[in-house]
Amino acid sequence: MNSQIDHSIVLTVEGIGFWAGGLPDWDAARAFVIDGTLPVGAAAKPAPQLLAPNERRRAPDSVALALEVAQAACTMAGRDPSTLASVFASTHGDLAITDYICDTLAGAPETMSPTRFHNSVHNAAAGYWTIGTGCMAATTAISAYDCSFAQGLLEAGAQSRDAAAPVLLVAYDSESRGAMGTISPSRGLLAAALVLNANVDGRDTTDGARMLRLSLQTDAAQRSDGALHARYAGNAMSPMLPLFEALANARATSIALRSSSRQSLRVDVSGADR
Repeated sequence: MNSQIDHSIVLTVEGIGFWAGGLPDWDAARAFVIDGTLPVGAAAKPAPQLLAPNERRRAPDSVALALEVAQAACTMAGRDPSTLASVFASTHGDLAITDYICDTLAGAPETMSPTRFHNSVHNAAAGYWTIGTGCMAATTAISAYDCSFAQGLLEAGAQSRDAAAPVLLVAYDSESRGAMGTISPSRGLLAAALVLNANVDGRDTTDGARMLRLSLQTDAAQRSDGALHARYAGNAMSPMLPLFEALANARATSIALRSSSRQSLRVDVSGADR
């Protein structure tokens, strides 16, 4: 008699959002993974329509990134953003603002910008999201250095399973600058979002949806050699890219994402894109 208990979490991927320099959406990212195609004239920065024009101009890159992919994932999923609990994962928050604050405090503290100070908190993107969508559901902000994406994915999966409801996961990091950039380097802009819905009976569906099965293991995380990683490895959120490579390739596979110093998060990917 097998007494082992299956603690894995099975999730349906209802929606995907993606933004990186040169790849302004998930369709562009998939095309790049499949055949190396880059869109012509892609915007240098995201411009989330969720924000009013004046707020869009004032929002830092980290917030614009997070909101752009979050809205795209909800649109693909056909979900009302105001109803979804959310998990926002970022390795550093906004290190450009952190560097500005440290430099200003050291040299001319009386010139500190209230707007930049307001945007310096790690959950700034989550705050903009809930205000912009009118969402009253719970939101969580996670930072776990290079394990941030894996921990965010695990948290979102656990919340979805426990609540038997879909959860929005948003992962993002922007460019670090100045002295902070020498300590915690991050290049360019990179973000992705998933609307995840737990299959509470633990069985894979057969309707063709993309499925993720999450389980913790002691095996080492895998190094990515895919096209997305080759292009965006310098960004602090690059540990998430093996999963999006797998989703773009639309074939069954297993990957291991670093989740702590002693464990990795195994993600079994199955099904096909909707």
